[in-house]
Amino acid sequence: MNGKMKIRDWILKLPQRGRITFSTDDIYRQYPTLNKRAVTSTLRRLVENGKIQSVWHGFYVVVPVEYELKGVVPPVVYIDRLMNYLQKDYYIGLLNAASFYGAAHQQPQEFTVITNGKNLRDKLKNGVKINFVSKKDIPSAFVRQHTTKTGYVSISSPELTAFDLLFYQKEIGGLSRAGTVLNELVEAINFDKITLDLLQLFPIPVIQRFGFLLDKVLECDDRAERLLETIKQAGIKYRKTLLKPEIQVSDFSDFEHNEMWKIIINEEIEIDE
Repeated sequence: MNGKMKIRDWILKLPQRGRITFSTDDIYRQYPTLNKRAVTSTLRRLVENGKIQSVWHGFYVVVPVEYELKGVVPPVVYIDRLMNYLQKDYYIGLLNAASFYGAAHQQPQEFTVITNGKNLRDKLKNGVKINFVSKKDIPSAFVRQHTTKTGYVSISSPELTAFDLLFYQKEIGGLSRAGTVLNELVEAINFDKITLDLLQLFPIPVIQRFGFLLDKVLECDDRAERLLETIKQAGIKYRKTLLKPEIQVSDFSDFEHNEMWKIIINEEIEIDE
């Protein structure tokens, strides 16, 4: 039957079969005798008519009805299929992950995907930017799967998201923005799940900054104490470190020092309420 069905019809009927993405490889498997020019021409017309969207070289998404008016499909709709196509482990992270847990005060302008291996180039397609952040290994124990209308997506847990926000604070706009998001995210964090396995994923200064923010900026004393107890049980030792590592100082005595977290306070954190 596929041999008799036009490529256009085969593509547009994909959603009826539970799929909204496809690759050019999929087309050639269905139509092995077709020449490249015919396939390219059909794809170009479908893109021009707003029926499909090119989201990666050789990879497309059929535009669902609810997005036809805008003409842009949000990455969350197809990201799992795309990363499978690219053969990459991944998770949605940083501000996008935080928004899943109710921390939507700072609406992200980009869609951040944290993936393993060689870093992928950021993509700007149809006004939507996908920001790829490379991590050596994806900590699957701290990644959740969320169901969507089109399948599911992998998202960092609230606990992993919290530490990522501080580890990648430059990517999201600085420590004040990280603190603002953490202020909303903290209620979703299960501090029993902040274990040695999670702490070992991050440099010790990141752990110190998280504790300091909880304690002195967000005023979550009880949670800060629980984190400190976990740190002690894990045998983690830390030394004096700068709150904002990008601002180097020659004399620590010029700045206030927090003894509990051994933080040199060289940055004023401002939280947006």
